[in-house]
Amino acid sequence: MVTLVSDGPESPHDILRLRGVHAVTRYITNEVQDVYRLQGVKINDKHIEVIVRQMLRKATIDSAGSSEFLEGEQVEFSRVKIANRELEANGKIAATYSRDLLGITKASLATESFISAASFQETTRVLTEAAVAGKRDELRGLKENVIVGRLIPAGTGYAYHQDRARRKAQGEAPVAPQVSAEEATANLAELLNASMRGDDE
Repeated sequence: MVTLVSDGPESPHDILRLRGVHAVTRYITNEVQDVYRLQGVKINDKHIEVIVRQMLRKATIDSAGSSEFLEGEQVEFSRVKIANRELEANGKIAATYSRDLLGITKASLATESFISAASFQETTRVLTEAAVAGKRDELRGLKENVIVGRLIPAGTGYAYHQDRARRKAQGEAPVAPQVSAEEATANLAELLNASMRGDDE
């Protein structure tokens, strides 16, 4: 049990470091709920927890072990978990990590999908950096699939994406795309133009 020795609100980063993910999730959820309760608004905790989960989606590598990660590198927490599972199954040394708590803006910009990040903020910078780095967007999330006009990997589109992943894993020919490259390019150009108009205002 950790006892506070100072006055004032606790730092969420300290709560994460000292007491863990569940404690910081509970703390942030309660703090946000307090604001809404004062206004007489009832919100289910799950809605706030979804946002907090995105804020906690990154981890910093403390020790790479036998993994491909670099010490000090910030990566998706899910990637670290998958890599560690494979390393442990093969009898190798797993990577050690510490979870990161990002602000909402930074969490949105730090996503693996540059298309999703570009649609949020700093569109020109995000797309320029992606082009210079030669990045490729795998279109795994909801937002990026909506932007390019494809079925989202949820609901009725889930079966399509599962079939596509299975075909790719087995080396079969992919299902014909529902959106042409020209249409996807036009959608991205429209997004960039809209962002540039917003920057000028």
